[in-house]
Amino acid sequence: MIIKSKAPLRLGLAGGGTDVSPYSDMFGGAILNATISSYAYATIEPLNNGKIEFVTASNPTPFVYDSAGELPIDNRAYELQCGVYNHIVRKYTHKPLSFRMTTWIDAPQGSGLGTSSTLVVAILGAFVEWLKLPLGKYDIAHTAFEIERIEMKMAGGKQDQYAATFGGVNFLEFLANDKVIVNPLTIKDEILNELESNLVLYFTETNRDSASIITHQVENVKKNNSEAVEAMHKLKEQAQLMKECLLRGEVDHIGEILNMGWINKKKMATQISNSTLDNLYEKALANGATGGKISGAGGGGFMFFYCPGTTRLSVTRALEAAGGRTKSFNFTSQGLTTWTT
Repeated sequence: MIIKSKAPLRLGLAGGGTDVSPYSDMFGGAILNATISSYAYATIEPLNNGKIEFVTASNPTPFVYDSAGELPIDNRAYELQCGVYNHIVRKYTHKPLSFRMTTWIDAPQGSGLGTSSTLVVAILGAFVEWLKLPLGKYDIAHTAFEIERIEMKMAGGKQDQYAATFGGVNFLEFLANDKVIVNPLTIKDEILNELESNLVLYFTETNRDSASIITHQVENVKKNNSEAVEAMHKLKEQAQLMKECLLRGEVDHIGEILNMGWINKKKMATQISNSTLDNLYEKALANGATGGKISGAGGGGFMFFYCPGTTRLSVTRALEAAGGRTKSFNFTSQGLTTWTT
């Protein structure tokens, strides 16, 4: 028997950063994101040898623990796997398990597509499938957030767990006390096709430490840095504008809405952009893009740009000539999926 799961990565189209406490607790946050056809995967093979084995794409030789009620979180390569396992044992099984878990992701971790949180959702989903746990979508998303942000104390927001679990295009509202409202948007196929056709997703061939950027962002809110807080207010407004734009089918306004976000996001924390990213952004605009953004917390990883009409090719050529590479994708409506073979 093999238990399998997959969860989609996401593009945060608008409102990024307003899902992070304490901003979301004090003012309420809003994000519009969409899941794409790149995934985090997890499989579980039950064992009866009293061992727990972890296998990843970068470490194909199993890393073996003796089965125990709690695993040490002392190996960064397997910290998410151990964190989810510890939660499952503590809350549900109350006894050690024995299994081999294999995980992989369709994008580099730290690249801004929500990889770490999406992997947590995929791992959690595999345990839910295996143990037949009575958890619905909201339960899974909140549990993934609880494991990563509260129990493991990893800096970050809340959007990725909900995007990966629910899938599709969602307008997410973040309120005090970790309350999240998922509003699925029904976008006409021709609008999504046009958006998909006009977005260029570009990997800068760099990764970044999102935790340090988010920590700086959090400190700016705590210190009531007026420029940073006002920028977050503008990003929340951006999410509302993006939602209205997509629902009305006004696709060619998306570039200017993205550009509004780019200007304000950089005010949230100094590490969000740098001269290399600024130059790439200007190069994309000079070749026909009307706006874009850094994906995730910023500092590197993926960027994407809105390229109206036939400008996609010229923007792609210019970006690839600067180094890095573009990545093909499709929007997907399906969130976390689990099954057993």
